[in-house]
Amino acid sequence: MGSSASTKIPMAALIVVILVAAVGGGAAYVLWRASQPPLENIRIGICCDLDMTIGKSTLKGATLAAEQINAQGGILGRNITIIGEDDDSETPPGDIATATNALTKLITIDNANYIISPQAIWEQTYQDICAEHKTIFISVGSVSDSDTQRVLDNYDKYKYFFRVWGTNVTSAVDGQSDSVRTLRNYTGFTKVAFIVEEFPFSKQFAEGVKQRLLSYGFDVVYYQTFPPLTADFTSYLSAIEASGAQILCPFAWTQSCFSLVTEYYERQSPFVLWGPIGLASESKFWEQTEGKCESVSFVGLPIASGYPFTNEIVPTREAYIQRWGEVPDQWATATYDTVHFILPKAIERAGTTETEAIIKALEKTDVETSMARRFVFTSSHDVMIGAAGPNIPSEDYMLVCLFQWQNGTQVPVYPKQMMEEVGATYMHPPWQGPWSNNQTP
Repeated sequence: MGSSASTKIPMAALIVVILVAAVGGGAAYVLWRASQPPLENIRIGICCDLDMTIGKSTLKGATLAAEQINAQGGILGRNITIIGEDDDSETPPGDIATATNALTKLITIDNANYIISPQAIWEQTYQDICAEHKTIFISVGSVSDSDTQRVLDNYDKYKYFFRVWGTNVTSAVDGQSDSVRTLRNYTGFTKVAFIVEEFPFSKQFAEGVKQRLLSYGFDVVYYQTFPPLTADFTSYLSAIEASGAQILCPFAWTQSCFSLVTEYYERQSPFVLWGPIGLASESKFWEQTEGKCESVSFVGLPIASGYPFTNEIVPTREAYIQRWGEVPDQWATATYDTVHFILPKAIERAGTTETEAIIKALEKTDVETSMARRFVFTSSHDVMIGAAGPNIPSEDYMLVCLFQWQNGTQVPVYPKQMMEEVGATYMHPPWQGPWSNNQTP
């Protein structure tokens, strides 16, 4: 018994020593940790025209997403800081020196860890600069196939580039061509005109759709390009009217969208507008055109109409409206999804912000966003569009959708199933034309 008791005392003392050491060590760790500087914020640079429509939308989308992520505790304990630099990419005539200076400043002086940009004019110049600085560059405006082909051709140099939006030219040709066939089912129209803003990607896009429609039995009666930022479409619209066109497929992206749409309405041109009219997806486009965009159909995202294509659309849309007083357009949505879903999930999977690890994590992205039920990157770092395989439904991925302005509201008109699910119909212009004796579907 004595021996037993004598061993208990030192053992008890040992336990006390261990506890004191553990508590003391824990306290020392707490004191040490508290003395360290806080983790640096994750800095996301937004390179865009901060004074113009697309740039403002991009910055708004990033700001809202960052506010929400920070309110939830950040990413790996680090908050997000948004830094914007003005590249004047939407301001005529545009200056590549101003643009490249803005991007370089974001990387070298603002110390942005990631770059997001909506511009598509100098996309490959931006790619080169980010590749030089080994900075991840996420595009929410690129459409050219060659932008992502560079990733395949020279992975080590261009692996830093990812495209979240828009739809690449090849997929866009598929979607736009099929949508015109759907329009033919709605209207019976087969005579098509093209008017194309003079950007390389735009001409490539339009030419692809033209050839596809010819193979579908359409009659292309007019095809013309026009300079960026054109403010007077009188001669173009007059020639299109004379051609007997029933459908005008406009490929317009800049401020020219306003002039084209308002002149079309004022002339009461006897054809329908259907296609990529970049700024028509803006929630303020109705007010900005004084309602003259009535019946105009344009490429957009399901969030524009509030159609719950994904589980994230309604929450994103409501939060954006509450924060900014307007519906998010495609650039705002793509940027929001990047900052709120795509990039944070990649960083969390990687468990670090080390660039190579983030690239690998981004390549494995498979997450629901406001744009897709499954947002996935292809091997070329492009956004996955439509059917990716025989056993995967096309609606799982990004869809090419068209909406129509009807009484101040954006209504889905393509795909047809989406239109029918919301109880909508395609609407003809409110004046005389080849549709006067036709019925809506």
